[in-house]
Amino acid sequence: MYRDHSVAVVVPAYNEEGYVGSVIDAIPGYVDRAYVVDDGSTDDTWAEIRRHAAARNAEVDSAFGDLVVPVRHDENRGVGGAIKTGYRRARAEGIDVTAVLGGDDQMDPAVLPRYLDPIVEDEADYTKGTRFADAADWRAMPRFRFVGNVVLSYLTKIASGYWGSMDSQNGYSAISLRALEAIDLDGLYEYYGYCNDLLVRLNTAEMRVADVPHSAEFTYEDGWKSHIELRAYVPRVSVMLLRGFLRRLTRKYLLHDYHPLAPLYLLGGALSAVSSVGLFGAVLGRTRDGPAAWLLGLAAGLGTLLWATLLDREDNRDLERHLERPERSTGRTEATAREPSVRGDGETPDGEPVDGSPEA
Repeated sequence: MYRDHSVAVVVPAYNEEGYVGSVIDAIPGYVDRAYVVDDGSTDDTWAEIRRHAAARNAEVDSAFGDLVVPVRHDENRGVGGAIKTGYRRARAEGIDVTAVLGGDDQMDPAVLPRYLDPIVEDEADYTKGTRFADAADWRAMPRFRFVGNVVLSYLTKIASGYWGSMDSQNGYSAISLRALEAIDLDGLYEYYGYCNDLLVRLNTAEMRVADVPHSAEFTYEDGWKSHIELRAYVPRVSVMLLRGFLRRLTRKYLLHDYHPLAPLYLLGGALSAVSSVGLFGAVLGRTRDGPAAWLLGLAAGLGTLLWATLLDREDNRDLERHLERPERSTGRTEATAREPSVRGDGETPDGEPVDGSPEA
């Protein structure tokens, strides 16, 4: 346990042979459950998961039974589908906080307490990483990923209502049991846009979200790989976000309650769309009206949309938390597979002395 809260981690893995075993070995000692999900891998990922799971389970006692629970999908369902499987199990077992650690060994488990603390202290219901708190971090991203990340982050701001949040594609996260019980897990998007869709659903359920600054220093080191094809990913996720945005407006601001930002968004969007078509036609000489009238309509539509976004941001301000960025480290922390991370004052995050064993 971590500060009297049960903790689980979900480890989605697709063709992560040679990596996922290291993730299992590095699971911190305060974790009660680890759902390691092989998402239909075609290499020896499943064998590696079972081998390392057996070794950890043989040496660790968990209040929930085995520490590592291997799960296998017969078919590839996407990273979101793998995380949904882990979330469902954590919710069924009543785990207080559930985090995500990638099966590619790109997420440092030693910083996991920074994601757990805001939830344990009831400051947030969901925490997610951001690499935009320090210029050195976002500059470390490959240029094509940086551009795609910025575009999708801003689209996600609009769709989700978390206007102060950035790096919405960041997979390092933790979620409370309260949040898991409040959202529709079955409807959660199953591919790489799951984290964007999850933010929309969390906002609709009035959940508090905290951005956790973290370094990208070790994300793109030698051996880094990505399963994302941006040319297909960005359009697909954009359509998903549009649907989520309309769902959020309808449920949160029309059905559950009424707020003028919903009709303002719809009015501004319709006016901008009609005026854009009219302006295009006027420029081509296909309409009787000149471009001036359509430009005026477009300006009115965009102004209405801007007004709606300001109202949206103000209405959701209380649902956002922003943590201070920690001092930059000189190197990746060695995996603390058996002990919690240690604070500078010689204590673990829950106040235990450094030489004290984590609470089981």
